[in-house]
Amino acid sequence: MISKVLVTGANGQLGRTVRELYERDTSIDFVFTTKQELDITQNQRLETFFENSKFDYCINCVAYTNVEQAELHPDLAFKVNTEGVKNIARECKKHEVVLIHISTDYVFDGKKQTPYVEDDVPNPINQYGKSKLAGETYIREILEKYFIVRTSWLYSKYGNNFLKTIIRKIKDKEQLQITTSQRGTPTSCSDLSEFIVYLIKNKTSKFGIYNFSALGETTWYGYAMEICKHFSAYDCKKIIPVNTFTSRVKRPDYSILDNTKTARVFKTKILWQKSVNKTVNALIGKH
Repeated sequence: MISKVLVTGANGQLGRTVRELYERDTSIDFVFTTKQELDITQNQRLETFFENSKFDYCINCVAYTNVEQAELHPDLAFKVNTEGVKNIARECKKHEVVLIHISTDYVFDGKKQTPYVEDDVPNPINQYGKSKLAGETYIREILEKYFIVRTSWLYSKYGNNFLKTIIRKIKDKEQLQITTSQRGTPTSCSDLSEFIVYLIKNKTSKFGIYNFSALGETTWYGYAMEICKHFSAYDCKKIIPVNTFTSRVKRPDYSILDNTKTARVFKTKILWQKSVNKTVNALIGKH
């Protein structure tokens, strides 16, 4: 039985990665929608769309992810990350669709010094994290059949992300100051896509919250230095570690996720360095 799967936010980095990797997969019937085609904050449009299509799953890749702007415009973040998610959850409930929703390590305050497990009590310290947690809460209240996948420091070949920014600045021979004060795990959209599609193909029925990140941990400085290894023409000493950086947003100092629960469902071990190197090579034309 082929599963019919709606992917919202298909122009974002995760949506584009799912499309690249799985669009030709004949075991799943994917329907990819951009924000222009399906705005999850427009309830009437969403209702009509679900009415006219019999989906088995919805992968919600829509998110307001600009952490800095969310602090200035929390209403926008909450409109998308909370109200939009509530709209999707209601339609999934009405039409018996399993929701796979992408959330974030930023639902935690970063005060813990051991990896966060799914049952740890969230305590977001910025508007982005608060809006994402509120979206999670609606899903848990409305649905029984859902996967909330919390991930961290996402990157891909697409869109705007730290990895692509560092590559651009290295190519421009810029001197960089990168913080060492936050610890986390860079996670590839390709690896996350594999987990999501695995849940669908295996008709996984152990619903709930799952952490998904690569293995290991680093700082933003350590992450930048790993990227720098690929550029022999650039002096990596021009990347300078600094303890803090200027920002209007509080970010968790420690947001490493424990993947033990996920490993019981999805047997894979991906070191963050391996996936970063694979993506950098793809971007700079090495294979």
